[in-house]
Amino acid sequence: MRIRFTKMQGAGNDFVVLDETRARLGLTREHYRFLADRHFGVGADQILSVRASPAPGIDFEYVIHNADGGEVEQCGNGARCFVRYVRDHGLATRDALRVQTLGGVIEPRLGLDGRVTVNMGAPVFDLPRVPFDAAGLQPQAVGAWQKWPLALDGSSQDAIKYVAILSMGNPHAVQLVDDVETAPVLYEGPLIEHHPRFPNRVNAGFMQVLSRSQIRLRVYERGAGETLACGTGACAAVVAGIRLGLLDGRVEVATRGGALTIEWAGGDAPVLMTGPATTVFEGDIEIPDTL
Repeated sequence: MRIRFTKMQGAGNDFVVLDETRARLGLTREHYRFLADRHFGVGADQILSVRASPAPGIDFEYVIHNADGGEVEQCGNGARCFVRYVRDHGLATRDALRVQTLGGVIEPRLGLDGRVTVNMGAPVFDLPRVPFDAAGLQPQAVGAWQKWPLALDGSSQDAIKYVAILSMGNPHAVQLVDDVETAPVLYEGPLIEHHPRFPNRVNAGFMQVLSRSQIRLRVYERGAGETLACGTGACAAVVAGIRLGLLDGRVEVATRGGALTIEWAGGDAPVLMTGPATTVFEGDIEIPDTL
């Protein structure tokens, strides 16, 4: 099977985008893994599928598969690339859209400066909805919120990490670090992602606070490993920092792939994420029928 694709990136988080508005391609988990493979396929952190509206009042459906082939609820950097894609390919004419994802409806908007702002909806703090199993754990109070202990290995105190837990349509565990460059992201990331307290796995964020309006961030993404940027991870980190009393309502997030601007007014207000979305190249690829 030969398919057309577009390679895009947002702050270094890269995607293969597929147009399924006319018909479904019928790809399997193995096909998505093939497309994401950086040696044999196109190479990407996630595969994004653009599908026709599933309901009145919704412009498109947006389906996300990680590099391991698994479908996930949300991808913020991908959402920005999504709106750029549908505009550039003549699938939409309006700058603001309502898009259905597995994690809920989002509202991306193309700005005059070429950057894209996405209304990511309100964060979720109810632990069963994240989901996170807090049974038997004693949280550490910080400001008006709390961090939760995770035993990563062994029984030493050094193996216990305190993380802020929330959902941005997908689960996140955010920890504070002194320096993101020396943080043990590649070691602790997989341990946190697969921790049994998270039945659906989790994205592990490592946040360094520079000031009340600036942070540095690395994220070990569920099903993708460390990426150059993670949109929902940036949203989760800023929300966590605000609730812990460390950050103001508008924060510049420096990732290894670029800068994102995150805004949150607190409470039930939606999180707004602004950043770049760029087309890298387009092409066709032959996908083996069996993998």
